[in-house]
Amino acid sequence: MDSGVSTPEKQDKENLVGINNKRLGVCGWILFSLSFLLMIITFPISIWMCLKIIKEYERAIVFRLGRIQAGKAKGPGLILILPCIDVFVKVDLRTVTCNIPPQEILTRDSVTTQVDGVVYYRIYSAVSAVANVNDVHQATFLLAQTTLRNVLGTQTLSQILAGREEIAHSIQTLLDDATELWGIRVARVEIKDVRIPPQLQRSMAAEAEATREARARVLAAEGEMNASKSLKLASMVLAESPIALQLRYLQTLTTVATEKNSTIVFPLPMNILEGIGGVSYDNHKKLSNRA
Repeated sequence: MDSGVSTPEKQDKENLVGINNKRLGVCGWILFSLSFLLMIITFPISIWMCLKIIKEYERAIVFRLGRIQAGKAKGPGLILILPCIDVFVKVDLRTVTCNIPPQEILTRDSVTTQVDGVVYYRIYSAVSAVANVNDVHQATFLLAQTTLRNVLGTQTLSQILAGREEIAHSIQTLLDDATELWGIRVARVEIKDVRIPPQLQRSMAAEAEATREARARVLAAEGEMNASKSLKLASMVLAESPIALQLRYLQTLTTVATEKNSTIVFPLPMNILEGIGGVSYDNHKKLSNRA
């Protein structure tokens, strides 16, 4: 049960959002009665001025003699506003898109770059958005710019380019914590573009090209080494079986005849040529001696 004693946390919360549970007092009731009497006297005309329509995505904060009426927002639907003593403020609860213009940022590795982004947020507490901050949208916009510069200033250029999702999540967390007292809930933060100076772009392109060439040479050398090992193993297998060498020879001829059937080269072993040459030379020598 409520003992009627307000705790310090409750008092802080009430002072924070502008809620005051004190009664109107004597003067307040007098003004309230006069306003209500004025509305009754001018009823046919005043009804159109006192009834306000609040849309489904809107809420109305009614200030009666400077205090938030009932300590909460009203709507949607019809609400009654008393003349002279009531003032109301409409609050849009739909998601707002905040476009952050390009920010000049000096990264941790002393690189100057421009980064822009977008923040999606919505108001979940209309009372806090009206009572705790003068212009909630302008405050959120400036805070998003400052948070973007502060977070990206602690990152290197490579971290910014490679870790956009993590950086956006950290910015969202910081913004959500800072705007909680304003009744703002940050839904999403996106980094749209990172602009790098042209000279730095050329340097990065040259570095990337050199890295790719070095990697290609390493891969080519590894391929040659693996191919030489495979050829060594194949030669050892073919040396054990001469018939396999002949079959491989016939297979090569079949492949050559399929692709280029106009010319077929028949390689012959050197020992066969030496044997043929030796026989011809011996026969010529024998004939000369007989003569």
